[in-house]
Amino acid sequence: MAILKIARMGHPVLRRIAEPVEDPSAPEIQRLLADMADTLADAQGVGLAAPQVFVSRAVMMFFVPASRVEDGAGDDVPLTVLINPEIEPLDCDEVGGWEGCLSIPGLQGYVPRWARIRYRGLGASGQRIEREAGGFHARVVQHEYDHLQGILYPERMTDMTRLAFSEELQRHPPDDDTRA
Repeated sequence: MAILKIARMGHPVLRRIAEPVEDPSAPEIQRLLADMADTLADAQGVGLAAPQVFVSRAVMMFFVPASRVEDGAGDDVPLTVLINPEIEPLDCDEVGGWEGCLSIPGLQGYVPRWARIRYRGLGASGQRIEREAGGFHARVVQHEYDHLQGILYPERMTDMTRLAFSEELQRHPPDDDTRA
């Protein structure tokens, strides 16, 4: 298919609430999904939302590589498409973690997220998907869902002194948490 350009922080498409998808099987949605998968692979990311490729539709995709699975937090997750997703916290517990974003290249921030969530939506062929997630899995789903709500991770940060260049975090790792 095609590798799409990724919108960067400051572009208005990233500030809009994405429109729901009426027909997941529509050719333009299927083409978007294929192009997003190519774009995600090319960018070497773990998640991508349609607004990040200048399409304000409620479509996101993500995966959890085995290297990102924490002890007791489940298994790796293959590439998953969610159309018209919803998420809900399973409790009030939050956990902080370092996040990066393809739309904010070169930076990472320490972001609090719900520790456990349930998410649901439609898959690429219109099938219902409903799962519970914790750890990195929950974090990546919440991050991509935020894109559909017009929110970028710095807006979730509670301490802007914990926004840093990725290169500097590699040179000087924080001693309280691992990097995303």
